[in-house]
Amino acid sequence: MIEKIKEIIDRQKRIEDELASPDIINDRALMEKLSKEYRGLKKNMPVYLKYMALAKAVSDDRALLKSETDPELLGIVREELCPFEQELPALEEKVKYLLVPKDPIDEKNALVEIRAGTGGVEAGIFGADLFRMYMHYIENKGWKSEVLSSSFGEMGAIKELIFSVTGDDVYGTLKFESGVHRVQRVPQTEAQGRIHTSAASVAVFPEADDVELSIDPSELRIDVFRAGGKGGQHVNKTESAVRIVHLPTGITVQCQDEKSQMKNKARAMKILTSRIMDAKISEKQARESATRKTIVGTGDRSEKIRTYNFPQNRLTDHRINLTLYKLDAVMNGDLQDIIDALILAELNSRLQTVNS
Repeated sequence: MIEKIKEIIDRQKRIEDELASPDIINDRALMEKLSKEYRGLKKNMPVYLKYMALAKAVSDDRALLKSETDPELLGIVREELCPFEQELPALEEKVKYLLVPKDPIDEKNALVEIRAGTGGVEAGIFGADLFRMYMHYIENKGWKSEVLSSSFGEMGAIKELIFSVTGDDVYGTLKFESGVHRVQRVPQTEAQGRIHTSAASVAVFPEADDVELSIDPSELRIDVFRAGGKGGQHVNKTESAVRIVHLPTGITVQCQDEKSQMKNKARAMKILTSRIMDAKISEKQARESATRKTIVGTGDRSEKIRTYNFPQNRLTDHRINLTLYKLDAVMNGDLQDIIDALILAELNSRLQTVNS
């Protein structure tokens, strides 16, 4: 592991030199890529350096115990070595996780789609609650978000909403949110005070770069039409809404939030390219692992990944059997404990693969 850490230190130094080069200023894409890699390396560097220092101290003290004969000095060395040896295994384990090769896709920005599932209006209201939950979490992380497409029903219920998230390691953090989220509570629409079960589905896609995915214009069918919705001077008066169909895959995207047809088309293309990229990634992973499960749910309760039980203030993530009794905090964006547990579970799985 020491050699691997030294390679990482050398890589960080090389990136520093490249970022300081005048030549890179004109290459914005490369600068952004290197800056993101540098921030990732720098974030973990204190752990690497602490491990190297501690490992060296343990090695030096053990060597002294073998070569030294002075009883007083031996006592001092043993006293120093004891806490070092106690701390080293846990730190070594942490370094092992950090050294597991990262999936480059995890560093990408992401698009998040929320859809109402079973449960009628209450499912859409819960979808809106999930959206607010993610907005709080994104704000706490210092990321940026933008709603790309939205469709609402009664009482602010979400039919479908798609938003982008920009920041460091966004996809690698949010990808675990993909699946069906089930809620158990008394709905706003329930007059009898009975607990109902509803569901909303969440899908997280890595944002595709133009360089990575080139789409042949002949493979697209683009329709423009008048936007629907409540009021607004542009609604039903100008053909600003855009629907794009990718003919080879049948993937369809529709945007009508903006007054400008051009802006709606740009947003639709952004969503379309990310969905196509996600489909390609899913196909590749399916070929590599027959046990891979789809991350995009249908909104049916039987495909749940997580349950939000409001009467008991309880959240359960069924993939890792994690239960927390702080649902109120979670709905206010306190998702990190859940995401950390999911990341650790994935790292353990990848670590076993690397070692096998």
